[in-house]
Amino acid sequence: MFKPKPKAPNIKLFDSHCHLDFPVFDKDRNVIFDQMRKVGIEGVLIPGVQKDNWRFIRQLAAMRPEVSVALGLHPMFLKEHKKSHIHDLELAAGVKPLAAIGEIGLDFYEKNLDRKTQISLFKAQMEIAKSCRLPVVLHVRKAHEDVLLYLKTMKFQEGGIVHAFNGSMQQAERYRDFGFKLGFGGAMTYPRAVKLRDLAKNLPLTDIVLETDAPDMMPANCDHDHNSPLFIFNNFNTLVELRDEPASQIAEQTTANSRQVLRVS
Repeated sequence: MFKPKPKAPNIKLFDSHCHLDFPVFDKDRNVIFDQMRKVGIEGVLIPGVQKDNWRFIRQLAAMRPEVSVALGLHPMFLKEHKKSHIHDLELAAGVKPLAAIGEIGLDFYEKNLDRKTQISLFKAQMEIAKSCRLPVVLHVRKAHEDVLLYLKTMKFQEGGIVHAFNGSMQQAERYRDFGFKLGFGGAMTYPRAVKLRDLAKNLPLTDIVLETDAPDMMPANCDHDHNSPLFIFNNFNTLVELRDEPASQIAEQTTANSRQVLRVS
């Protein structure tokens, strides 16, 4: 069982990326939701990664008002997607509430994922987001320049979140120009992540959203078999240590950033 940190006075956080729909949470999902509320995690975005889990994410959101929904076809699940799923996503995008299209993107780090198929899938989903005027939640590995070029080419204006951002300061600034926020999670809690920690320290606070990517991306010094949204406080504490602003300001601004870019109250 997860043991959340004691609730800090006036600290309210938003987990901008968490896969609470995954089966690893089946045994204690409701307990986690209850603990989240007690410790001050007032919102969470659950992004879909393949068609089969869209319905369940919608069900969670119907039962839990703190849940915001994104639906998409993740590049890591390329073999699970069918051409018809693009049409299914187009239909699903018209059903409210829906905060974003995601998790979508390009993963050029994994060599066994066909780039041509990835690009076709990504572009089709971006067009759906554009036509529905929805932000996107992006998974990008070794492909920031490709994604930024496409955002420019298609004149995408809806913004979104670059999940687990690991690019350069220049790329961060270019994403900002397209209305994007940058997700920082467990990776920045590791002292060896020098470049990432430097970004977290020096980017404008208005660019940053907090995330866990649970059950993945475990923070440093966590003795558990998988990540949890409750561990967002580990990521928050690291951000506070890296930056000059007071903890209350960092909590308030990062939470406001998530709500603003996802257009949720």
